[in-house]
Amino acid sequence: MQEKESWFPKFKPYQGNLDVTPVQVDEYLPAGKSMVLGLQHAFAMFGATVLAPLLMGFDPNLTIFITGIGTILFFLITGGRMPSYLGSSFAFIGAVAAATGYAGAGSNPNIGLALGGTMVCGLIYAAIGLIVMKTGTGWIEKLMPPIVTGAIVMIIGLNLAPITIKSVSASSFDTWMAVVTIICISAVAVFTRGMVRRLLLLLGLCSSYLVYFVLANMMGFGKAIDFSVISNAAWFGLPTFQSPVFNANAMLLIAPVAIILVAENLGHFKAVSAMTGKNLSPYMGRAFLADGVCTTMSASVGGTGMTTYAENIGVMAVTKVYSTTIFVVAGVFAILLGLSPKFGAVISTIPVALLGGASIVVFGLITVAGAKIWVDNKVDFTKNSTLIIAAVSLIMGAGNFSLHIGSFDLGGIGTATLAAIVLNLFLNRGEEKDGTAEASLSSIDTDTSATSAVNH
Repeated sequence: MQEKESWFPKFKPYQGNLDVTPVQVDEYLPAGKSMVLGLQHAFAMFGATVLAPLLMGFDPNLTIFITGIGTILFFLITGGRMPSYLGSSFAFIGAVAAATGYAGAGSNPNIGLALGGTMVCGLIYAAIGLIVMKTGTGWIEKLMPPIVTGAIVMIIGLNLAPITIKSVSASSFDTWMAVVTIICISAVAVFTRGMVRRLLLLLGLCSSYLVYFVLANMMGFGKAIDFSVISNAAWFGLPTFQSPVFNANAMLLIAPVAIILVAENLGHFKAVSAMTGKNLSPYMGRAFLADGVCTTMSASVGGTGMTTYAENIGVMAVTKVYSTTIFVVAGVFAILLGLSPKFGAVISTIPVALLGGASIVVFGLITVAGAKIWVDNKVDFTKNSTLIIAAVSLIMGAGNFSLHIGSFDLGGIGTATLAAIVLNLFLNRGEEKDGTAEASLSSIDTDTSATSAVNH
């Protein structure tokens, strides 16, 4: 009789070479290295986790605090088997705006309506997780084979690209500082070794921050960093909590976001699975359940809906550290950040241009991770169905093509994800019946000799 698997793996100390050997999910590093790597994950999630609540009229400090608690709770519910950071989800922005009439400036006067709808969304998402735990991921795998999941992962990176580029385009100085940030991060990634290389984002940001300070504060180029917010902020302070209001119309608008979260997080988990080289599918149900529970918990006190963060997946892609214990450390840092307005003020002084430069690197790595899913699974691009699925969904995602169902906005990622799933079900079935893949669309390439060489 097969022994029943324990909820948590047997964690063991990492004994490899950081230059060549990845740190696996069930391994842990010494406390010092874990702390700095956890801090790097806290840096990676900070920009987006603060931006999302600002766009919905929520309290960023409360959201940071709740994401820390949520990430630790996620670790416990998944049994420490799924490396992820839970941050504030952008998928809720359109639905929250529609449900509350929020104009996009200041605090949201109807935040209670958003919270009630988000709580219901989290419960639906958690229920989907329970179903997956009971039935397995077979039906999800059928809906989302490698061609679809690879596309979804790429879509997430590509969809965020225009926002990132816009954030560093306010001035020529900002654009150049984004380039400096990319160079700093790239230099750490390529020309260093060991633990220093694993901290490429943190050290790259610190280096570009110093360059920015010299150029802006000392030499007068660009907008100077304002340090007064640090001195004016208190060392300790509890965030302001809010209560949900349950309104049928608001719930109907926001609850369907659960479908987008399933698709989004499936892509995230597939990317992590590809990076680690481990089959994490048996734990996807736990992850869906955990994210749903944490979303409901967050909204019950005034926080945003939550999702696993692409930014932190990007960090794992470059550091090759997949240990789930690192995310517990990151969660603790986030809690401290949420409880300390002064610490939050320090982080808030990081110029948008530097965060944008780091985002270019991170979102690009996410996109490449999607392509890696295609390569690792040997996706057949001689089939017209495969070409169409990839082509249509990627352009929809990159261009933020969004469908509206009544007052519900699917968003660019949601629409492109739905397109990939539906096209896969429809086109692959049609090609199987046809039994041929002749006259492949790859012949569109005007260089026929090059195409022939590739096909052979």
